[in-house]
Amino acid sequence: MNEITPIEKMLHGVLDHVDRPVAEAHGLPNTCYTDADYLKLERERVFAPNWACIGFGKDLPKKGDYKPVELLGQPLLILRDQDDQIKVFHNVCSHRGMILVEEAGNTKGVLRCPYHSWCYSLNGELAMTPHVGGPGNNRHEDVDPKKHGLREVRSAVWMDVIFINLDGKAESFEQRIAPMQERWKDFLGVEVIHTGEDSSFSFDVNCNWKLAVENYCESYHLPWIHPGLNSYSRLEDHYHIIEDNDYSGQGSEVFQPLKDENGKRFPRIEGIDEKWDTSSEYTALYPNVLLGIHNDHFFAIQLEPKSIDRTVEHVELYYLKKEASGEDYADLRKKNAENWHEVFAEDIFVVEGMQKGRNSEGFDGGVFSPAMDTPTHAFHIWVARQLAKAA
Repeated sequence: MNEITPIEKMLHGVLDHVDRPVAEAHGLPNTCYTDADYLKLERERVFAPNWACIGFGKDLPKKGDYKPVELLGQPLLILRDQDDQIKVFHNVCSHRGMILVEEAGNTKGVLRCPYHSWCYSLNGELAMTPHVGGPGNNRHEDVDPKKHGLREVRSAVWMDVIFINLDGKAESFEQRIAPMQERWKDFLGVEVIHTGEDSSFSFDVNCNWKLAVENYCESYHLPWIHPGLNSYSRLEDHYHIIEDNDYSGQGSEVFQPLKDENGKRFPRIEGIDEKWDTSSEYTALYPNVLLGIHNDHFFAIQLEPKSIDRTVEHVELYYLKKEASGEDYADLRKKNAENWHEVFAEDIFVVEGMQKGRNSEGFDGGVFSPAMDTPTHAFHIWVARQLAKAA
């Protein structure tokens, strides 16, 4: 019988405390934000069995592009093959376990291991094994190339966001994304257009990744943390979004499109529900991607956990009409990026402050506002259920 670890012992009963009506529930305990051993368990039970975000298609615009990434210590390789399809593999040579790719690049042919020059096609097939049968003999009857290709990871791309299911056992991505697609059905089939460096920025934040999710999916903090935003999109103009076991967040009923001094604004898509004339929505798609939709632009934020108390937030802005990518909209795109950078930067001291607070013996989970914290409570329930499901 396997011995119960201290972390697993601590987690016993967590679901019972979290998965209650919001007025009776407690939040996840401090250990879930401060203990490195817990993060290892989270990789196995929260990230690996689900569809997690690892990057964006815009980083691999051409056939043959490849980019190494990590997910909680797992070295992975994203590439765009000759059929223009994005694929994900374990970034390790099947020969002696050498990391295959250290830096992003492009190849017209194969990926070559720097150790013994074993080479792989963009489909992950083992293509060449130099001297494997002795000097000058590039084949050996006991080394079957068909059995020693790169190990592919289940992957999917949606709204340019790249998702993977590391353990290969999750429901299909189509099933996973269906509730989100139904909610945003007006935007199905719309091309999201990334315009390069002017639409990308990141934050290296000293907090656990879950705190970034919790802060993002509620509007309760707006009056105090985002006074500029709250001046026109007030607390009372927001509504909660909760989809059990999928996502939670908030919406605003008073979205105001960005305009320049001459009243020029980004082109918006036509023929969609009139609610989007004045509405915008912001959801946390569990576990680690934050999304925002408007009638003229879209953004996605990948939360990359670097350690138990450090997270890199990769922010990418997209536009919904090709005209917005033109030079005549460059100044407005710059202003849009600056505005969002300012809003997201305002949250840093909050999530870092909550991280420090998780070291306090006077706090261990906290309570929820029954009226204002239901999206955050929904996320806590989701995490607790993942932990309990795999136990």
